[in-house]
Amino acid sequence: MINVTAIVPVFNEEHLVKSSLSRLLALNFPHGAISQVILVDDGSTDDSLAVLQSIASEDARILLIQHPKNIGKGAAIRSALPHATGDVCLVHDADLEYNPADIPNLLQPFLDEGADAVFGSRFMAGSYRRALMYRHAWVNRVLTGLVCWFTDLYLTDVETSYKAIRTELLKSLPIRANDFRVEIELTMKLAKRRARIFEVPIRYSPRSYEEGKKVRAKDGFLALLAILRNWIIDDIYQQDAYGSNILNDLQDARRFNQWMGDTLRPYIGDRVIEVGCGIGTLTNQFIPRDHYLAADINPHYLRYMQAYAMGKPYLQVAYMDATNHADFASHAQKFDTAMMINVLEHVSDEQAALGNLSHVLKSGGRCVILVPQHPKLYGTLDVVLEHRERYTADGLRASLEKAGFQVERIFDFNRVSVLGWWLNGKILKKSSFSRVQIKILEMLMPFIRRLDRFLPYRGISVIGIGVKP
Repeated sequence: MINVTAIVPVFNEEHLVKSSLSRLLALNFPHGAISQVILVDDGSTDDSLAVLQSIASEDARILLIQHPKNIGKGAAIRSALPHATGDVCLVHDADLEYNPADIPNLLQPFLDEGADAVFGSRFMAGSYRRALMYRHAWVNRVLTGLVCWFTDLYLTDVETSYKAIRTELLKSLPIRANDFRVEIELTMKLAKRRARIFEVPIRYSPRSYEEGKKVRAKDGFLALLAILRNWIIDDIYQQDAYGSNILNDLQDARRFNQWMGDTLRPYIGDRVIEVGCGIGTLTNQFIPRDHYLAADINPHYLRYMQAYAMGKPYLQVAYMDATNHADFASHAQKFDTAMMINVLEHVSDEQAALGNLSHVLKSGGRCVILVPQHPKLYGTLDVVLEHRERYTADGLRASLEKAGFQVERIFDFNRVSVLGWWLNGKILKKSSFSRVQIKILEMLMPFIRRLDRFLPYRGISVIGIGVKP
């Protein structure tokens, strides 16, 4: 059963909005319900507000929000989102171009496939389709093609208004566009978040410009600019307690993460638990395995990983707090490898965390730990990332031995980034990573991997391999 919050932006639709909402509110289907309708009057200058007030007074599911002036569709969605309570949010236009009878089909991929978002496509093959305005459809196809090129997603209708998105996911996206550019923004940000997007065919009854259609030629040009902006700028997480927006910058460095995976692979067995999996930048390098448990505390990452795990019977996803023994109690001696990559420096009790790893390991199993190195490099980036400390090689060795592990090896990783961390965190005192620096790092990665071992100082990180007696 899926509860749906329908967000309805309204601007000067006094003659159509009542009929549109009547169809929406009357919708009845077995696997879901329209549990909430949020009406946003976006500064209407006709009698739309009076119509909306009358409708809202008759149905307890309706919340009415008023903008004092017209701002745009994106702004209306942004105003409504904090009040959304449904499992899924869907934007429903106030005119009669979209048919609410298609909503049950939009919800089916959430039930069957663990979808994160479902787009209603006006161009997918169905039993029938009304002929659309050719020039308008052609522009739509061009914009859709460009978005597909930049995101590497195969979509048929980016500009569709019927986008159903899991509410938790939608609330975690920063929505910057005020106008119709929100369609491009949502699509590209969902793609960058690696959301599982599905499409289903829907009916569409377009109205002409004489009848009040609000999209104009300039919106197509603005959409082009939105594609470029959202391709260049990775603004895909709201500020949260987990530092998701900062960690994403690092996780998007694919060649760097491949280097890390290649470095750790010789120590990874067949039954693995990874505490602090993020969005699976290492997980996807080490699977398939006999059994792989990917754990985190960030709800956004867990939601992504749960969808990613569908169809992978060997991959389990779970919430696990590194220091909470109760989260580990049922996994005693199940694994031959336990990983904490960039986690130990965050926890309040490192010995409790290492003890939990020992609890889940078989005798002879390995723990693989990567932590930041160089205490003197501790700066603003560490503060933002909530690093408790930066380690030394001797300090990590002592921590592993205190937890009862026999230290197999301690070694450096990533010497080349020491200068960049010092510059950004100590001198420039930045609170985020430079996208330019990360892209340069990515481009130079094949050279850096060869150069790194010849640099005469310790790495930005230190890796410890401990064996449970």
